[in-house]
Amino acid sequence: MQIQVNTDHNVKGGDLLIKYVKGLLNDSLNSFIDEVTRVEVYISDENGPKGGDDDLRCTMEARIRGLQPIAVTHHDANIDLAIAGAADRITRSVRKTLEKRREVKLTQQSHKTEEELG
Repeated sequence: MQIQVNTDHNVKGGDLLIKYVKGLLNDSLNSFIDEVTRVEVYISDENGPKGGDDDLRCTMEARIRGLQPIAVTHHDANIDLAIAGAADRITRSVRKTLEKRREVKLTQQSHKTEEELG
């Protein structure tokens, strides 16, 4: 699974931030490592130096093999909380999407078996 981290000019990226994001996503999405091919992370400070409540935004887009990309966004007061919130959301979204895909496959297999027996 590839993880790409992007920041706007108001956020100091650096290797430490990239390492933190990659570690968090590798842990969060470990169960889906064979199905998630890539995660793109965008971190931005919407108000820049002016500051403000919940002005840090983290958007994550996960690409799942054979499906359309899934994107989530989380706003918070600091970078760590914005990243953690987005990681939690993307993990839940990926889990839900893959569960639905498995249910559809099982339903299709069940109908095929019924047709063969019928």
